[in-house]
Amino acid sequence: MNSSQKDHRWFARPPKLMKRMFFMMGGVFMMGVGLSILRDINLGTDACSCFAQGLSCFLPFGFGTCLLLFNIVSLCFVLKFDIGMIGFGTLGNMLFLGYISDFFKWLWGVLLPAGFFENTAARYALLIPALLVFMVGAGAYMCSGLGAAPFDALPFIISNHVKRLPFKGVRILWDLSFMLMGTVLGGDFGIVTVLCAFCLGPIISWVQKKLEVLI
Repeated sequence: MNSSQKDHRWFARPPKLMKRMFFMMGGVFMMGVGLSILRDINLGTDACSCFAQGLSCFLPFGFGTCLLLFNIVSLCFVLKFDIGMIGFGTLGNMLFLGYISDFFKWLWGVLLPAGFFENTAARYALLIPALLVFMVGAGAYMCSGLGAAPFDALPFIISNHVKRLPFKGVRILWDLSFMLMGTVLGGDFGIVTVLCAFCLGPIISWVQKKLEVLI
């Protein structure tokens, strides 16, 4: 496929666009809500968020802005190697995910009693529900077929160029690399980080198959 053909797929408008937009924005919203709780219970986050948290330790910006800046840099590589992976979902994830997470993290601080997330029982009780909300949201956003966030698009691009490794292997190595860098920089590392690195891809694929019938 030549570059001119790829350009035609950029911000393509597939059938049932409005339903796909609903899935995409609803998925990003769910991811932001789940991520806000995961950040509060301090048991780790996904690799991309872990890296953004690490960046926020060294840059004069909050989490949402650091996540946006990281995605902008990653977007440059996606534009260079496969512009066809860019779509409305790319912008939805880039522009809103970090700030939705920041907003709900602030909201929990206002609505919940002081020290709520310091309670060990509460933290572990919220772990699985928050992780499920995040993963189901990720599946909904991805199955919309409206493009991928730069962090999610790059493993696909690498997999297309490195034929010796299957996509699942590339994705696990990709997540582990940013998990390690984020942890070194000061991002949250915990059981969620490890679960996301090894399980996020397969679980999202399963959720996608279940939700695609609705589209």
